[in-house]
Amino acid sequence: MRRISPARAIAFVGISAATVECAKLALAALPNVEVITLLLALYGYVFGLWGVLSAIVFVSIEPLIFGFGTWVATYFIYWPLVALVFALLGRFHVRGRIRLTAVAVLLTAFFGVLSSLIDVGLLTGFFENFLYRFGIYYARGIVFYAIQIACNAVLFFFLFDFLAQRLMRVRRSLFT
Repeated sequence: MRRISPARAIAFVGISAATVECAKLALAALPNVEVITLLLALYGYVFGLWGVLSAIVFVSIEPLIFGFGTWVATYFIYWPLVALVFALLGRFHVRGRIRLTAVAVLLTAFFGVLSSLIDVGLLTGFFENFLYRFGIYYARGIVFYAIQIACNAVLFFFLFDFLAQRLMRVRRSLFT
C-alpha cells in the first residue's frame, strides 16, 4: 500500500469524523440506537490508524458541542479503542460475520461497564460502597445497554461486510 498524502489524510480524518458526528446527531432521538460503533469499527478495519485518528477527532469535538462531563473520559477511552481493535482485526485479516459481530457485541457490553465505572466514581474519588453503587448504577442502565448491544449485533451482522467492501474501494482510491 502506498503512503497517503497529508492533504488526503487530513481530508479523510475530517470527513470520517464529521460523518460519525452527523450520524450520531441524526439518531439522537432514539436512546442508545447508534451507528457510531459501526462507523468507527469500519474506519479502523479499513483505514487502520487513520480510523483511530478519526475516532480521536470525533471524541475531541463532542465536548465542544455537548459540554464536559464524566462521559468525556468514557468516550476518550472507548471510541478510539473500538477503532483500534478493529484496525488490528483488519491488519490481521480477521474475517467472518459471526466473529466481527461477536467482537462488536463484546465491545458494546464493555461500554456499559466502563461508563458505569467512570460515572460511579473512578474520576470523582468516591470509593465508599463502590461495588454496591456500581451495581445499582449499572442495573439502572441495563435496558439502555441491552438496546445498544442489540442494535450493534443487527448492524454488524447485516451491514459490516457490505460496507467494508465499499470502503475498501474508497481506500484504494485514496492510496493511489
